[in-house]
Amino acid sequence: MKTRHLVSMGLAFALSAGTAQAVTLRVANQGDAQSMDPHSLNESLQLTFTGNVYEPLVARDKELGLTPGLATRWTQPKPTVWRFELRRGVKFHDGTPFTADDVVFSFNRAAGAGSDMQGYTNTFKEVRKLDDHTIEVETLTPFPILPDVLTQVYVMSRKWCEENKALTPVDRRKGIENAASFEANGTGPFRLKERRPGSRTVLVRHAAYWDKVEGNVTEVVFTPIGNAATRVAALLSGEVDVIEPVPLQDVERIKASPKLKVMQGPELRTIFLGMDQKRDELLFSNVKGKNPFKDKRVRQAFYQAIDIETIKSRVMRGAALPMALMVGPGIRGFSPDQNKRLPYDPEASKRLLAEAGYPSGFEVALNCPNDRYVNDADICQAVAANLARVGVKVNLQTETKVTYFPKILRRDTSFYLLGWTPSTYDAHNALSALMASPTDKGQGQFNLGAYSNAKVDELTLRIQSETDQARRNAMIREAFEAHAADIGHLPLHQQSLAWAMKKTVTLVQLADNFMPYKWVTLSEKAK
Repeated sequence: MKTRHLVSMGLAFALSAGTAQAVTLRVANQGDAQSMDPHSLNESLQLTFTGNVYEPLVARDKELGLTPGLATRWTQPKPTVWRFELRRGVKFHDGTPFTADDVVFSFNRAAGAGSDMQGYTNTFKEVRKLDDHTIEVETLTPFPILPDVLTQVYVMSRKWCEENKALTPVDRRKGIENAASFEANGTGPFRLKERRPGSRTVLVRHAAYWDKVEGNVTEVVFTPIGNAATRVAALLSGEVDVIEPVPLQDVERIKASPKLKVMQGPELRTIFLGMDQKRDELLFSNVKGKNPFKDKRVRQAFYQAIDIETIKSRVMRGAALPMALMVGPGIRGFSPDQNKRLPYDPEASKRLLAEAGYPSGFEVALNCPNDRYVNDADICQAVAANLARVGVKVNLQTETKVTYFPKILRRDTSFYLLGWTPSTYDAHNALSALMASPTDKGQGQFNLGAYSNAKVDELTLRIQSETDQARRNAMIREAFEAHAADIGHLPLHQQSLAWAMKKTVTLVQLADNFMPYKWVTLSEKAK
């Protein structure tokens, strides 16, 4: 395991002006950020963590609205051109000035080989510098939600990447690492002090940060604690200040503590199952010579075999909203009246399997993480048990996300669990990333089973360019109808957030599950 201790990089670690004393926030999560490279993995834990170090041109406020970040203003001089005026006087943590060259470099890096962020840039035709503090992004077609898309594309220093041989992102599929895996040099309110993958990562406040920081935290010690009981014990004993997520079975126990509190709320993430619909023969099944998932009857049989209400009540303890769509409430384009699941019906599932030529069912492997989503392994166990009742033998393979994500991103899977929060809070993101046919430009980058429907593809492109919201919503609705009629994926539920902390901690819980440390305050007494 590599350990990097990052010292000054030209600037001494210091407390921000006006801070009287050091304030350390200790955070525990069920998993770790897999890399410090902000373009290497499109996963919310990694993006929220590195988002304390790196910044986008367009940021989000406490209500998830758009707000200036490294760009102070953006305009649209042409339907396919967005112009961004960059913030002046900003410096990277090593003291290098932030300029348009860094933005052009970062956007091209995010669009390049090995990047997991190509879905954010696949609409780009060109990124060009007008002067040191102005850039333009020209898109292939009109793209009215481009500012929303850029909120999670972080800017890196071109000079630092060149000097540290980190010109391309860390490719999680191939396990190739570079300096950006373990070191960082952003413009954000915190800088990386220490990185021990899987063990501990330490951030400290950047004394020369360009903006005012609302919170009083000067150091963050982030510790991955995969075992749920151990994570809760660390909070109860006072070893950590915040844990996320809270094991659902421990919510009431933590609430009962006079020194602790639980924050719960809706999350924008939808949990679903995907199936390999491309290969002529599944990699991990006893069915030879054909792929049962290419048959809609098999996909529907799996769907109707899943007892979603029991998963909601027993596995999720009520902290889930069953979904029939790949997006849920809070996402632009979601229509509540479309959220009607096919009925749970094991007998119908058996009939469908028999009609498809599998009267005795078949075997298939299900890949699942055990430290990424709320009760993810338990969800997969419940699904496996449901499918067993209709004759399908599921060979369940659960593992840490450190090995899980590289595997499924290589499409080395037949049947998998994934969660998705559209970063734009717009349905187009889910259509483009999850449901549109995969291309080498980033479309369908997380459509890991290669589901393909020409109508969905056509509508996704039209939605991308449509500026009239009513017409756009109608097209989104039509695309979701086509996907649902195909049983393209198996939506499960929208999970809920549960964070626990000491009562002395004040923070902002966002529905995208991001936790900006600049908004965290620790007080001596509980409020």
